[in-house]
Amino acid sequence: MPDDFVNIDIRIYNSGHDKDHQTIMATTETRRTPKRSVAKTPTPPAPAADEREPRGARRKRETRARLLDAALRLMADRGMEGVAINEITEAADVGFGSFYNHFESKEAIYAALVSAVFEEFADSLDKLTEGLSDAAEIISVSVRHTLVRARREPVWGRFLIREGFSARVLTHGLGQRLLRDIERGIAAKRFVVADPFIGFLSVGGTVLTAVSAELNFLAPDAPAANIVKELGFSGEHFPERTAAALLQTLGLKRAEAEKVAARPLPVVETADSAS
Repeated sequence: MPDDFVNIDIRIYNSGHDKDHQTIMATTETRRTPKRSVAKTPTPPAPAADEREPRGARRKRETRARLLDAALRLMADRGMEGVAINEITEAADVGFGSFYNHFESKEAIYAALVSAVFEEFADSLDKLTEGLSDAAEIISVSVRHTLVRARREPVWGRFLIREGFSARVLTHGLGQRLLRDIERGIAAKRFVVADPFIGFLSVGGTVLTAVSAELNFLAPDAPAANIVKELGFSGEHFPERTAAALLQTLGLKRAEAEKVAARPLPVVETADSAS
């Protein structure tokens, strides 16, 4: 986890707590979710078989993909500012000079990462929720999909945590869209939030802390997986429970928040799932 990680208190409810209100019955894992390659940045699709991609073009595409993968792994742990270009090229097994055939600077490869890792995911969430009219369900779906992907792709999750606590959170990807969706919910009177900025920080901070909890405590190979059980807590239905808690933060009553968070989770259509 990044050194500058902000400790935000999040309560992981005991699965046996308040049996009268256990309305969340189905976990996200039991629903069909899209398949993605773990800890890999999206790479440009290879040309169709009949197009005969030139060898030089293929090598350039593969080199760019290796540089992006290496940058993602390094920047997920240390941030953009903590990584040097020569470290990226060494991790990618690429000559230092070759870096500049693909990116003008470290800032340029970071911008490409943000686009590949966050902007495309945020765009997919926008498409997924474009038919939804309930602002609360839009927040719920986005939060749950984010937690599901973080579990499936831990490097992606660590990069999200790192960048989520950076100065760029209000101008890039998921943070920018979260603020937009909260403001829309307030305008529609679905959310009751006196201070939109504090509401954004509360929701965004909880999501990032939930991602951290997923990676550190709840995933099968989490480094501290036993602690949750020792404390008597449960990781069951974690995405739904997180979404329900956040909807309460935005002003929904508990029963209504749990009902919205338990709605079937739409599936993100990808090239893999569509084929």
